[in-house]
Amino acid sequence: MSPVESDEEDLTRKQRREQARSERKALEEAEAAGAQRRKRLQQLGIVVTVVVVAIVIVLVATGGKSKTIAPQSAEASKVASTVVSEIGGIPQSTNTLGSPTAPVTLVYYGDLECPICKDFTLGALPQIIQKWVRTGKVRIEYRSLETATREPETFKTQQTAALAAGQQAKMWDYIELFYHEQGEESSGYVTESYLQGLAKQVPGLNLSQWTVARNNSAYANQILADGQAASGAGFTGTPSFQIGKTGGALTKLEYSSLSESTSFDEAIEKQLKA
Repeated sequence: MSPVESDEEDLTRKQRREQARSERKALEEAEAAGAQRRKRLQQLGIVVTVVVVAIVIVLVATGGKSKTIAPQSAEASKVASTVVSEIGGIPQSTNTLGSPTAPVTLVYYGDLECPICKDFTLGALPQIIQKWVRTGKVRIEYRSLETATREPETFKTQQTAALAAGQQAKMWDYIELFYHEQGEESSGYVTESYLQGLAKQVPGLNLSQWTVARNNSAYANQILADGQAASGAGFTGTPSFQIGKTGGALTKLEYSSLSESTSFDEAIEKQLKA
């Protein structure tokens, strides 16, 4: 072998050794980085576990229930004041808000535990009431449709409590308070204490008469009839709406937003012009 060939072979061996060392170094660095990532993930897993355990402890300690507002508290007075300013002075009759001679009727199917109904109550509804109901152009009928409430008996009890307030022309005060103070869905917050607490917040509601009225079997029949009417109209969710001339045929009202009243305004204006 010539000297040149020997040098080339030595150089090749050296290059292979350097390449092998580089590969081993890269592998070692990759293994070290992987170990570091695993360590960080383990630490993160411990943190997540601690947080989850803490949440579970809080839920167990609170019974998973949302805070309710005490009837005589300052917070309760503030909510009641908001409701009074919104619907105070507007005629009520059983489940209806607005003048009986209003030319347009808006039917509102709701579940008192429905969080989307609450969005409507705090969003578009005050605008509709101010612009159309208070001016005598629209009357709103509230009807019951079970969607969010898990227990049928709870649904019947809460909706009956609202209907019983309607015997004293206070149903809308009751349902507005319910939506404003609505608890977390499926948390079991609707108890007898909660329902009575709402009744105590309704200005001018005779609690003794309300308690007696809750035993009226006619309300259970009305709730059943509301559900059947909703089914006949093809409604499966709440809130759902129908609109039409008062005393005439009703059609489904399609809305684009529950936070503002534009789609409701357009439907009402169309009925008034018809």
